[in-house]
Amino acid sequence: MSTVQHRITGTMRHFLTRYNQRPGLIEQAALTLSATALPEVGELPQLLVNRQRRFQTLEGFGAAFTESAAVTWLGLPPAQAEQVLHDYFDRQHGHAYRLCRVHMNSCDFSLGNYAHAEVADDMVLEHFSIDRDRQALLPFIKEALRVAGEPIKLLVSPWSPPAWMKSNHEMNHGGKLLPQYASVWARCYVRFIQAYQAEGVPVWAVSVQNEPLATQSWDSCIYTAEEERDFVRDHLGPELQKAGLGHIKIVIWDHNRDLMVERASVIYSDPAAAQYVWGCGFHWYGEDHFDHVQLVHDAWPDKALLFTEGCQEGGPHHDSWALGERYARSMINDLNRWTAGWIDWNLLLDDSGGPNHVGNLCSAPILADRTTGNLHHQSSYYYLGHFARFVRAGAQRVLCASSKQDLETTAFVNPDGSTAIIVLNRTDTAIRFCLRIDEGRCVSELPARSMATYLLD
Repeated sequence: MSTVQHRITGTMRHFLTRYNQRPGLIEQAALTLSATALPEVGELPQLLVNRQRRFQTLEGFGAAFTESAAVTWLGLPPAQAEQVLHDYFDRQHGHAYRLCRVHMNSCDFSLGNYAHAEVADDMVLEHFSIDRDRQALLPFIKEALRVAGEPIKLLVSPWSPPAWMKSNHEMNHGGKLLPQYASVWARCYVRFIQAYQAEGVPVWAVSVQNEPLATQSWDSCIYTAEEERDFVRDHLGPELQKAGLGHIKIVIWDHNRDLMVERASVIYSDPAAAQYVWGCGFHWYGEDHFDHVQLVHDAWPDKALLFTEGCQEGGPHHDSWALGERYARSMINDLNRWTAGWIDWNLLLDDSGGPNHVGNLCSAPILADRTTGNLHHQSSYYYLGHFARFVRAGAQRVLCASSKQDLETTAFVNPDGSTAIIVLNRTDTAIRFCLRIDEGRCVSELPARSMATYLLD
């Protein structure tokens, strides 16, 4: 932990992304921090950062490797393909993503339904194979690791067990895992982790099921809270332990904030199940319910919180500024309520918001023109960068509060002792304010519809 400075003077860098200007994180003129009172402050709003009061440690930021993203990436001209990798994974010039997600078996952002255990009643998984992933997903992940130059924490999430293990005998339209296949399904997680590790791609965590209360036209499977609890307690947890994979973290829920309190309550109230669970994952679809994130932390402070998926649904949303603001607002509110990591959905999609095997088109921070291969960086890309580029894995959130509600803010101290303060203004009016970091202070102005990250080295 870094030593806290009580009398801060000197200069502070800051980067700005602003509506109706050239997109990008543009470095602004340095600000001068003073240890004495500033006569021009007057009645300005105050933004206070107290670096002595510290909270959760950050796992990182990132997004999902999906088959759709990987196929889109493989189809790019070489220069653009390399640019995507550096834009997301390069520590010097990109977002430095180090926390990502991948699907086990197919998801809606695959080119069709598939499973790694396709042969019915193969109880010993003799025919288990990740050959499908070797076509696009694994090459994409391996190239990301090359550019990152260091490990990426990878969360594995299934959208559906193989059709033969389910009550409806298909991967789509919900259905349930049949009890007689629970143990073999748990062993599929083990085999997947071992197969990826053999490819040089280690797995950090698994979630039990993507959106376990959603019956979708695409890959989906229903678990009640009690069914998820029992699967973790009786099958998934023991199988990981038996295989020497007890270090793999288990994430429950992996669905929206609205019912995360109920799900956590059922599973964490069973000590035999809770012992295997690292934390609760959640998405942003539906109502916000940021208070539920805080409630889960308050009730079970020993369990982690992880944002595992969010995107703008209903097409690509080209050039939407509200898109970036949605990301920023969610990230600030989630992080201020003890969330330890934040994972976006698809890293890359084409300019239609696909491909998607059931037409569930969505936006992504980078879209690729299918005709030219040119890349289009959405506002969400730059807003994500205000967090991912300046707040590193291992950073600790520190006390940060604004006297004006329209200044939405969070702050972190990085492992190297540097401080990043992120401030969002979603109003149509510029806001001038006094920024106080311990005993240092300066005056800044945040333009209308903009976001800034302030950096103290």
